[in-house]
Amino acid sequence: MPSPPPSPTPSASAPPPVVFRDVRLPGAGAGAGPPGELVVVDGLISGDPAPPGAVAVDGGGRIALPGLVDAHIHPDKTTWGGPWVSRRPAGTIAEFAAQDVELFRAQERPVAERAYALMAHAVTRGTRAMRAHADVAPAYGLAGVEGIAQARERLRHALDVQIVAFPQHGVVRAPGTAGLLTEAARSKAVDIVGGIDPIGFDGAPDEQLDLLFSLADRYGTGIDLHLHDRDERGVTVLRAVAERTRALGLNGRVTVSHVFCLPFLPEARFAAVASELGELDIALTTVAPSRDLVLPVARLRAHGVRVGLGSDGVRDSWSPFGNADMLHRAHLLGWVTGGRLDEELTACLDTATHGGSDVLGLPRADLSPGAPADFVLVDGECPPQVLVDLPPRETVVHGGRVVARNGRLT
Repeated sequence: MPSPPPSPTPSASAPPPVVFRDVRLPGAGAGAGPPGELVVVDGLISGDPAPPGAVAVDGGGRIALPGLVDAHIHPDKTTWGGPWVSRRPAGTIAEFAAQDVELFRAQERPVAERAYALMAHAVTRGTRAMRAHADVAPAYGLAGVEGIAQARERLRHALDVQIVAFPQHGVVRAPGTAGLLTEAARSKAVDIVGGIDPIGFDGAPDEQLDLLFSLADRYGTGIDLHLHDRDERGVTVLRAVAERTRALGLNGRVTVSHVFCLPFLPEARFAAVASELGELDIALTTVAPSRDLVLPVARLRAHGVRVGLGSDGVRDSWSPFGNADMLHRAHLLGWVTGGRLDEELTACLDTATHGGSDVLGLPRADLSPGAPADFVLVDGECPPQVLVDLPPRETVVHGGRVVARNGRLT
């Protein structure tokens, strides 16, 4: 498989060996295994007995679930932890983007503080990694990128973060944005360059896509494109993305987010598009916004497409809702897709864990020997029941370290 987008800088020193006692691993089907031990050495799950001197942690008979991954979130926009914001009517991307600017200018707390509050909260809910989109536009410069980078540094022991330079105001329709994207990519301030509706919003598909793909090719970044168009324009953009991915050999380094056009395609055409995405290893993300617009994850994965789940905006000018809790987001995925069977509910949890890891190019935290020791301990009977009931995250572990307990960072 081609190299994924650059991963975050790993945590500093590895923790001492740890043995988590009296924990239950997810079993086959809907069950969970009997209480046992999870041994962690050098931040990885070990298949061997605990070495002498290992630190012991009591798991209390809880289920160990793989660490969650938020494959699409906007921490720079959030008002998390601040006073209530009353929103005004808006219906278009341009209207929402204008209100983003107003809210940004009205905030007393800088991006770094607001983003940290949200990202730290995500850690306490079991998130091991996230792809964080930061608005890049003349109205902000690179303030969003810099703020998220500061928050990432504060949480580097607890959370892996990829930063996307996201042109919410458009690339061409907002003069100066192309230069900011270039600066962000050239300076290595971001891992990924983003785009938005090259036809439906920016009105310049070739110009936008040529810039994004040239930056990825020249500076080694990934690409993550927001695609909201629900009609033929969306399919046209997917085709153009595929052509450029193939031409530049960027397989495995391109993601398209939302992709609202896919659920409306007839089966034969859907299969053709999905097959091409799988062939080129172009990943997709969904935020499970509704029954009509959620991506058909199982059908896409049948064609070899990596699919992740994300929070999108959280308590920003677009919406008062959101909580950066990826277990809750997996619950919503099950809700909007009509999940009922145990295997359907477990698949939703897998999308929020392994699906996100696959999109970010991270090793799966599947609790097997050699896997990253990123997991969360919860009281529960089995994974489907946990997904439905959303119990508190009692203990959150990242790289073998306990980084949160009972909703608070340690």
